[in-house]
Amino acid sequence: RTIGDRIGEAKASGNLGNTLKILGQFDEAVVCCQRHLDISQEQGDKVGEARALYNIGNVYHAKGKHLSWNMAQDPGSLPQEVKETLQKASEYYERNLSLVKELGDRAAQGRAYGNLGNTQYLLGNFSEAIAFHKERLAIAKEFGDKAAERRAYSNLGNAHIFLGRFDISAEYYKKTLQLSRQLKDQAVEAQACYSLGNTCTLLQDYERAIEYHLRHLVIAQELGDR
Repeated sequence: RTIGDRIGEAKASGNLGNTLKILGQFDEAVVCCQRHLDISQEQGDKVGEARALYNIGNVYHAKGKHLSWNMAQDPGSLPQEVKETLQKASEYYERNLSLVKELGDRAAQGRAYGNLGNTQYLLGNFSEAIAFHKERLAIAKEFGDKAAERRAYSNLGNAHIFLGRFDISAEYYKKTLQLSRQLKDQAVEAQACYSLGNTCTLLQDYERAIEYHLRHLVIAQELGDR
């Protein structure tokens, strides 16, 4: 501010916002991220503007998750305050998405689609969540980003469960399992086995369910995860 470096001030405000978000000071975080947005728009800095929109989405997303942690509810059955917070997150991600499309930034589009999928899932809009996660999946494959691909499969499996499409969920979870093994991520492999065990139970394939739950148990023991 002293030397009149507006872009520097914008970036510093954004960094402060992200740090306050991690500290759980969501309202203060929004103020700082909004400052980043305002200055970026004033300076005609489209990249900064896109980043600020994404960061504000993240703050509302984190706040929504934080508020809903205290309640053991299924996606979709959320109190009004949580819904409004997640809807705000979604709006900022949408604005970010249209801007990064304009900028031709595919990687940023992937991140926006993934987060839109997650917020719509929490809001109980499962069909919308699926559409966003499919876009996320396509971009992850484009970039050869196996970790993002794995997350997309997992999220697609979760959303299909809530639409009662257990067979489709099982297929997505199997892809999650394959990729977690490729990535040598045992904790994620265990999670995939757990999801597959539950899905097989819903499909009344109890033998397979037992196999998956036993695999989950073995990995949990190996990792010493009580």
